[in-house]
Amino acid sequence: MGKDGSKPSTKPVNRPGTKGTARSGSPKGTRRAVVQIKERSLRQRMADWIADPKLVWGGFAFFAFVLFVGSTTIWSQGRLRVDVGQIMRETRISRVDFNTEDVQLTQTQREAARMNVPRVFSADMPVINEIRADLSNLPRTLGGVGELTEVSDEIRLRFGLNPASFSALREISADEQRAEAWSNQVTSLVDILRRRPLLNRQAWQVATQEGQNTQIELRYIVRSNTGESTQAYPAQRISREDAINIDQKDQRVAELSRIIRIAGFTDTLTDLVRTRLLHDQRPTFVYDTTATNNEMDQAASKVLPVRRTITIGQRLYSRGDVLEQSAYELAWKENAEYHANGAKLSHKLLRGMAVFAMIAALGILLGGYISRYCSKILSKPARIGWMTLLVTSAIVIACVTGALDPRLIWIATITPMVLIAVLISIAYDQRTGLAITGVATLIVMAALGAHMGLLAIVLIGVAGAIAQLDELRERSTLIRMSLIIAAALASVTVLDQLIGLPRTGVPAGAYLSSVLGAGAQAGIAGLLVGGVALFTLPFIERVFDITTGMTLIELRDPKQPILRELQQRAPGTYNHSLNVASIAESAAESIGADALLTYVGCLYHDIGKMNKPGYFIENQSGGPNKHDKLTPAMSLLVIVGHVKDGVEMAREHGLPKSLRHFIEAHHGTTLVEYFYRRAREQAAQADEERTAEQIMQEQAEQLPDEVDYRYPGPKPQTKEVAIVMLADAVESATRTLTDPTPARIDALVRTLANKRLMDGQFDECDLTFRELSTICESISKTVASIYHGRIQYGGDSDEPAQPKTKKKTNEGKPPSGESPARSA
Repeated sequence: MGKDGSKPSTKPVNRPGTKGTARSGSPKGTRRAVVQIKERSLRQRMADWIADPKLVWGGFAFFAFVLFVGSTTIWSQGRLRVDVGQIMRETRISRVDFNTEDVQLTQTQREAARMNVPRVFSADMPVINEIRADLSNLPRTLGGVGELTEVSDEIRLRFGLNPASFSALREISADEQRAEAWSNQVTSLVDILRRRPLLNRQAWQVATQEGQNTQIELRYIVRSNTGESTQAYPAQRISREDAINIDQKDQRVAELSRIIRIAGFTDTLTDLVRTRLLHDQRPTFVYDTTATNNEMDQAASKVLPVRRTITIGQRLYSRGDVLEQSAYELAWKENAEYHANGAKLSHKLLRGMAVFAMIAALGILLGGYISRYCSKILSKPARIGWMTLLVTSAIVIACVTGALDPRLIWIATITPMVLIAVLISIAYDQRTGLAITGVATLIVMAALGAHMGLLAIVLIGVAGAIAQLDELRERSTLIRMSLIIAAALASVTVLDQLIGLPRTGVPAGAYLSSVLGAGAQAGIAGLLVGGVALFTLPFIERVFDITTGMTLIELRDPKQPILRELQQRAPGTYNHSLNVASIAESAAESIGADALLTYVGCLYHDIGKMNKPGYFIENQSGGPNKHDKLTPAMSLLVIVGHVKDGVEMAREHGLPKSLRHFIEAHHGTTLVEYFYRRAREQAAQADEERTAEQIMQEQAEQLPDEVDYRYPGPKPQTKEVAIVMLADAVESATRTLTDPTPARIDALVRTLANKRLMDGQFDECDLTFRELSTICESISKTVASIYHGRIQYGGDSDEPAQPKTKKKTNEGKPPSGESPARSA
């Protein structure tokens, strides 16, 4: 294609007055005009440049890149990029005066308030009421019994009744005054038990050990059948020393004996009451955790926050500190205060403009590099858009992830940067991947304020990954790449931590955790790169319109459906394709072109012949030639049609665009020379039956136009397709050599190469004269090692020379005409 995207014309431009000469002569006699192109003015060139659609799409991509990346950079730089538990690499001081809560002191005071809250114990009212009822009712119960033996065993066991106590209780029941005194003594005992809680071991330990308050609070809660709670008696506080441990027998007996004496019981009945209290092992109070926590929370909430003033230059944390929560919160507050009130608006605007200007400069640098060294990215708007989206997304993901969780900065920066390096190298080339990723890495490091060691680590990962992607033909290449860079990144990261991480005053556990954690993150990042690359590779091929070596290896398999069909329907064409592939592959390797792509392109370049295989000489096995019954124009349509048919079949089978170009361009715009000569010969035979005047009048209309007998093109756009064009012609023409010596083969190869060169078939690919010479040498050597003597055919065309007959005509068996050599 031309530079302006239009299809170049192959019609010769005749000088005025030479029309008859050009028409009546042979094709070699056609005179072409020499057109002098006047240099365009600067204004015209500027107008063309502005009207170029690539400028519009490139400008849109540039502004989108600057907008998103610049905004992300400003946001990331405004974040506090440290986290609790990290070892600080630098000392941070306050940039602004601000008043803040002293969280640590406030927390200390609130904790002190919580510890000073008395522990709350709730009375087990059923137990206390049972004691009251048993002692109050005992005289009246025994008053109705004549003998001690008539008392139930349970009552005798519970109270330890003996004849003396039995008689005393009967006397109390008989004397109203003494009965009233007994009732008062029982009430006094119960009142004392409400003030002297009987606790189990755990509750007693809480009462005597927890908290700083020397008192405990007793509550008397009564719950009704409906679940409602009421306070039976006012809560009271007692010394924690008044609590009795019922699991410690000696203390329990001594304290209960003292309580009984205080209650006023006589010596005769003291043992009875003590036996009753010792008989019941249940505590009278239980620890109320819920009530205690509520009281502690209320006490803590009443403590007001402690405020303190931070001045400019005051240290927030120091290099080598393991960042604590209080220091983190102080630094976070300082950062927020600075961005809210500390920095002037003019300074913010100036800084923001500087960031956007720097991103724009780097964007221009990237654009200039791409236009200079990888212009095929700019060949299509879709490629520009996808490349911008890929690079911008990687930068944004790295910045956002690293800013939100600074503990993941290793995996956040290494993974996206190395990944885009791998994807760009696969899609285009290693140099472009390294250049673009290098600029993206600089932006990420500046946005996150990362240390130089991290920049070096990322670049090492990028270079290591790219170095292993020289040729991607197997999935194992990506797996091996990810394993190698994972090990390299982990090792280099550990070394960086050992070199740059402060050690003095840092606990050994925190230091070791930081070193190994960073190394583990870097190793995981390397593994993620290979996994994500494998997963996204098919998508990358479609988006960037590329074909990787893995895909080409799969398409090279003879078991591919379209190749199997070619073997069955056109076996001669399939063998021809294999021969061309062998020749072209060696030629591609000789100039450093993509040999694998060239080989696979050869396999598919003639698949269009499957529709009409019998019209091509390599598929004919004797018998009449089908072209004998066709006019040259009809034969031309059949021969040229295999290109269009092949492109349609390739599209139906989903072949990559890079392979479809081999099909459409392996003939370029060459002349189908055999049928063009045949058409002219038929026209000349018709002229013999007319007068000279009729011939002069109708010559222009009767003779065929050379343009009409050319392939539609396009011309080869890549070196690989140009190689296939020449190899296809040579493979066909070599069969015409009776004695294919190396000298004759080399002469034939150079003749065909020069013919294609002079015909302008290599004008639109970046093939140099030196490379063309190298290609000719390689093809000559390869063909000389393959071919031996063949049946003689005329000329250097791929049509067989027609056997001479007694007739004065040149008619005979037409050849296939499918290759440039046969049609030239």
